[in-house]
Amino acid sequence: MSENGIPPVSGTGPLSPSPLSPDKAPEPSGVDLARVALRAAKEQARARGAAAQEKRQARRGGGLRSGARADGRDPLPLGAAINRLITERGWETPAAVGGVMGRWPQIVGEDLAKHCVPLRYDEDPDERVLTVQCDSTAWATQLRLLAPRLVARLNEDLGQGTVRMIKVLGPGGPARRFGPLRAPGSTGPGDTYG
Repeated sequence: MSENGIPPVSGTGPLSPSPLSPDKAPEPSGVDLARVALRAAKEQARARGAAAQEKRQARRGGGLRSGARADGRDPLPLGAAINRLITERGWETPAAVGGVMGRWPQIVGEDLAKHCVPLRYDEDPDERVLTVQCDSTAWATQLRLLAPRLVARLNEDLGQGTVRMIKVLGPGGPARRFGPLRAPGSTGPGDTYG
């Protein structure tokens, strides 16, 4: 015992590692626990300070401010912004097909473009069908004969496999209107002569 009644600390006490178990890490002592607590308190204070700084910036009318260098928040030219939007949304194929519909006369020729108009594109991966309507059955037949070459030409411009088939529609008939003297529940002349 020492003079003040406290037993002397030896090298094999409960706070020091035992010479028999070198694999076990020493348990944190009071000083180590204090360091861990201080580090946690500093991180919490830093987080509270960052939150307070964000609140002050929000009250002043904005979040982050733009600096001297270009970053993602700077204004973009319209073309670049549209291209970025198309890429982010995955609209490359529909946009390309829309461009083809705008350039239809250059792709198929002036004569065919006067009589055949692209209506829609089904972008379903199993389908990928371009629907075209012609103003007469003769032009619809002509387009059906040219369809394989036209599909090859479109895939050349748009990328292989973009258009698998061209669906050709003939001319649409006039709208069925039966006039003001129609019997209630009637489906038109078909129920009399049908």
